[in-house]
Amino acid sequence: MNADKQICGLDPDSQYVELAVEVFSLLADATRVRLVLALRDEEMSVNHLADIVDRSPAAVSQHLAKMRLGRLVTTRQDGTRVFYRLANEHAARLVSDAIFQAEHSLETLPRHHHLVEAGE
Repeated sequence: MNADKQICGLDPDSQYVELAVEVFSLLADATRVRLVLALRDEEMSVNHLADIVDRSPAAVSQHLAKMRLGRLVTTRQDGTRVFYRLANEHAARLVSDAIFQAEHSLETLPRHHHLVEAGE
């Protein structure tokens, strides 16, 4: 089992620890967390994302630029419009787990446990 940890970088002395901290730093912003949640299932334009997270397109564009540099999102251009999507499933999973952890701090039996019990 220790070999598995070394292969995927889960040892405490892994070279990926510092990069993981950078990912957490990128996600330490409510607008960026909302953007990840909005992009879980589909790609969207800056204007559509701005409407969803209730921020100006310019502000959303700045957040997305940082997220793109951090390789959390990728883009696709269609004419003059740019569409954003999550680069992979891991950012969505990180945000979901953080939301679930937040639910634990507020509720004895968090909502995500209700869904598991109901078989959803």
